[in-house]
Formats: sequence, C-alpha cells, structure tokens
Amino acid sequence: MSFLDGFSKNLGIDLGTANTLAYIKGRGIVIDEPSVVAVERRDNRVIAIGTEASEMLERTPQDIITIRPLENGVIADFEITQMMLKYFIKKTLKGFHLFKPIIVIGIPTGVTSVERRAVEEASQSAGGKKAILIEEPMAAAIGSNLPIHKAEGNIIVDIGGGTTDTAVMSLGGIVESESIKIAGDDIDVDIKEYLKKNYRLEIGIKSAERIKKQIGNAYKDYDVNYEKEDKLKELEITGRDLVTGLPKKVKLKDSEIRECIKDSLDSIIASIKRVIEKTPPELASDISENGINLAGGGALLKGLDKLIEKETGIITNISDDPLNCVVKGTGIVCENLKRFKNLQ
Repeated sequence: MSFLDGFSKNLGIDLGTANTLAYIKGRGIVIDEPSVVAVERRDNRVIAIGTEASEMLERTPQDIITIRPLENGVIADFEITQMMLKYFIKKTLKGFHLFKPIIVIGIPTGVTSVERRAVEEASQSAGGKKAILIEEPMAAAIGSNLPIHKAEGNIIVDIGGGTTDTAVMSLGGIVESESIKIAGDDIDVDIKEYLKKNYRLEIGIKSAERIKKQIGNAYKDYDVNYEKEDKLKELEITGRDLVTGLPKKVKLKDSEIRECIKDSLDSIIASIKRVIEKTPPELASDISENGINLAGGGALLKGLDKLIEKETGIITNISDDPLNCVVKGTGIVCENLKRFKNLQ
C-alpha cells in the first residue's frame, strides 16, 4: 500500500446475485440497488441499470430484456457486469477524483481463479486502482463484529440470493468452508413452482419473493418470536390461470410455504452440518459455546434460526443488520487496509 492510497476514496462492494451494495470510506453505505441490467435486444445497448432496470423485470416489451449478470454469486456475463460496476462506481464517486480508489469486493467461497480474475478485471476497467477480493463469509463476519482474530472458532452462514456460504474462522483466517448454489432465489423459485403445480397459477419471480417475505417461514412455531403484526398466516395472490389464461386469485397459507421450501432449507442445513463435521474438535467446541451466526437476506426468513438450532443442537443467532453485513465488512476492510493485510 502506497502513501497516496490514504487520499483515495476507497470502496467496499458486495457484488451480490440479487443486489449490489457499495460502501465508501468515511461515508458508509451509499448504494443499494438490484443487480439487474436492461438491454435492447437489437444492438445490446444498455438502457437501465439497478433500481430502474429492476422495475422493468417481467414487464418489458419484446425488444427489451432484463439481465441478472451474476448467477449463483459469480459473473455469468462479464461485459454486462463491467458496465454495471462502472455505473455503480461512477454513481458512488460522483465526479472527478485525482486518485483511483482501491475496491474491496466480497466474493463467494470456492470461486475459481478464472472467476477471480474476471472480478478483478471488471473492477479495474470500471475505474478502480486495484481490487482486493475477500470471501463473503469473512466479510460478513467482519461486518457482524465477530472476533475473527481471536484463537477461537466462530461460524457464520451467509445466505444470499445465489449462494449460501458457510465458514468457520479462527486467527483471522477461514479454517473450513463450503459454498452451495442454493439460497434465497431458489426459495422464490420453490414458491413459484408450487403455485404452478398445485394451483395451476403462474406468477412472476417478484411476486414469489413478496410471498416469501410476507408469509414465508421455516419453522412451525416461528411466530412466537415475532410481533403480532408479523403473524400473517394467509395471503391472497393474483396470477395467471394456466388453464384459462385469465387473472385468478388464490389464498395461500403459511404452512404451504413452509412445506414447499423444505428441500432447499434441508440442503442449506446439510451444508452447515458438513462444515461443522470437518471442523477440528477444539474449534467445534468453541462453536458449540459461541453459536451459529446467520447473515444475508436469507437470515430474515421467519423461524430459520429456530430450525437450524433444532437440527444442529447449536444456539443460532441472527446478525445485526444481516442484509448489510457483507458490504459493511468490505467497508471496514477498505478503511483498515493495514489491519486486514493478511486477507489480501
């Protein structure tokens, strides 16, 4: 790190499948927008990025398509990802700056060297001096204020849109980890497919996400932990009848959602168990004492903490501000590059 790095507006970025968040040194979180790009089919011209593009999802005419350039936490469309990063960096920095920023980016565990280079090249071509990549569970742990530098085991489960990353940390490093391509987006698809199969009703993915947020739950007695206004047990949904092609309304119960997302949740819990089983005994003992920490948007699914606790026998806690743990972690790193030099 050079002397001039102290004058640059370093950025922390959570480049997520569902949302991209940006943290600027000294200002906090300044960007939180969907990772969506709208493109004209005819000439591949980008016409909208982020929130504006997200509002077009499943509402565009035939000559416009909406793209999520990241799939399962990795870059699926390099060129579109570059454009999206350039847009968010320019929007974050707002104007001319003498020194290019160092960009700290949270990436899923287990990405290949090719995928790492793709992220680095996209960041540098988007205006960064250099990119520092840290694994998302480590960023989430830093953003959750876990004591990662201590000689004790801590485990975090970061459930994002495209991936669920589980990692055990000690002495500032990751001891055991696993990343699976089952997360929040899969739960949305589970709900969408359930309605198609059982009600012959077609809904959009945004409607499925709304159902998940309003009556989605992982555990039968989830509502004991929630305020009365959150105890919504039934929801009326409008979609397209697959038989008649006309609009149709159905009422969904929370128990139906719990059942239809069970397989995805079982896969997430199985991944957590595998990581714990591979963890050295002394650190596993620490985890038993310290508990499991949940981060990411998936951590907000009602009752998920109680389900994991029941299945693992280990107390499970939801991090403060789970949606922003990763970007806060990248922000803390970009403000303390010397302290976190080992992560680079």
